[in-house]
Amino acid sequence: MENDSGRSAGSSAGSRRKDARRNQQTLLDAAAAVFVASGVEAPVRDIAAKAGVGMGTIYRHFPTRADLIIAVYRHQVEACAEVGPALLATSPTPHAALEAWVELFVDFLVTKHGLAAAIQADNAGFETLHAYFVDRLLPVCTQLLDAAVASGEIRSGLNAIHLMRGIGNLCIGAESDPHYDARRLVKLLVAGLRQPR
Repeated sequence: MENDSGRSAGSSAGSRRKDARRNQQTLLDAAAAVFVASGVEAPVRDIAAKAGVGMGTIYRHFPTRADLIIAVYRHQVEACAEVGPALLATSPTPHAALEAWVELFVDFLVTKHGLAAAIQADNAGFETLHAYFVDRLLPVCTQLLDAAVASGEIRSGLNAIHLMRGIGNLCIGAESDPHYDARRLVKLLVAGLRQPR
């Protein structure tokens, strides 16, 4: 009888941890969406409303805005890193997988606008996040590029870090100029990687 209640208590605690992780994922997804739409200075009440939680829940998980921004940044990096191999496995071609991944990467770059200003007092923290970004995403981009080269769809000789920097540079200023369409330019860049026929 004690074993049953012990198992029950254990599985109940595991269930609560799983629910807490899921709730935190929902909150981070909501924050990312609000940041894309309104920037990182968006009111916390907007994030709470989007996530369907009270503001106290957000402050309990993320006591400062910088904590929330950093958590969103890490969450987005992980999502972008994890989807690369899945896209490669499910897309009709490696180039199609690369195109889909680049769209998500651009979404991520848009989300992170304002990050530097939000944590500018913590240079070491920003450097750590940048290293994390490169360590997680560079291998994914490399894998996608290598697959597209191996399939004969794109030219060889392109370094993933150069592609990522090029995309990043095309995204600069997109949030402050409604007439500038960074996504269109990034699509042209990726289309231009194709092997001439």
